[in-house]
Amino acid sequence: MLTLPLPILTFVLAAVACALLWRLEIGNTLARRLFTAAFAVIATGTLLTGLRFGYGLQQLVALQRMIPLCVGPLIYLGFAALSRPAEAMPPLVKGHLGVAALAALVPQLLPVLRPGLDLLIAASYLIYASLLLVLWRRGSEALTHAALQAVPGLRHWMLGACTLLLAMLVFDIGIAISFALQHAGQALALISYGSVLLMAFAVLAIVVLVRRRAAPVAAGPAQASARPGADTRQSPEPASIACDVDPDSLELEKAARLLLNKTRLYLDKGLTLDRLAKRLHVPARSLSRAINQTQAQNVSRYVNGFRASHAASLLATSELSVTAITDQSGFLSRSNFYREFERIYGCSPKAYRAQMQQQAG
Repeated sequence: MLTLPLPILTFVLAAVACALLWRLEIGNTLARRLFTAAFAVIATGTLLTGLRFGYGLQQLVALQRMIPLCVGPLIYLGFAALSRPAEAMPPLVKGHLGVAALAALVPQLLPVLRPGLDLLIAASYLIYASLLLVLWRRGSEALTHAALQAVPGLRHWMLGACTLLLAMLVFDIGIAISFALQHAGQALALISYGSVLLMAFAVLAIVVLVRRRAAPVAAGPAQASARPGADTRQSPEPASIACDVDPDSLELEKAARLLLNKTRLYLDKGLTLDRLAKRLHVPARSLSRAINQTQAQNVSRYVNGFRASHAASLLATSELSVTAITDQSGFLSRSNFYREFERIYGCSPKAYRAQMQQQAG
């Protein structure tokens, strides 16, 4: 019978997701722990499902039905931790998980309410998918406490998490209807195959976040001067300024450039928008707006321009390996380094080094 092996396979996939998330560097330890906890909960739920339907352990029914109420809150709280200061998170975590625990326990204490548990689970999936979508619509500047390099991938993953919750909602409704119509075989098939498909999708999304690569993008105005042969010992040249740019934004971008050149904060792999804004004593949103207006790019790409310039200098003046230069230039990963370097310089780091050596020789 397929009901046991497939939930166990789902458990294995969820465990793999936990391991990948635990190693994920996103600049926020609490967020990483919450994401890992979400998939640990999913793994536990699928294991209990396999034991329940595979071995008939009905004593696990209560716990197995309570677990889904924690999935949505944990995923949402993980992203919330990337958008709020650390001191704001404890009451938020207690509030969301407290409501989830209360919603799970009350039907167990009052049997008359147990038929409504499926509705609570469905409502939880829908509510937290909606909250994720609202957070996503706030844009990149909302993730002020995430490592700048991780923000683009995290926004894609946020949409993936929203899709995952909605898919879980659809499957849960289908399972409830099947049981209500006494189609147990159909319900068990949905549990088995649905859980594997959903978890495979989640693991794939995490792998994409960790190893995401993008095709090189043509250099924009802010990168036009950063080509082989340019003076790579300096920071990236400012973009051409439009005449209608706010003077305050010009001054703020100038202050950010001076700060980055003086302190080399860009060498910190975990640099966040919030920390950079605090060093400038301005709100994160103001800094993000100033960079967008004056440089026609987001803060993540702006900072990566400094990192790429630093890497270009090392490529031209040292014999360090590309791996060592990646690490010393503040990039989170080799793939991220190659992607950003090619976006700015129009060639790979190795090709850039070869061109510089040819020019020098």
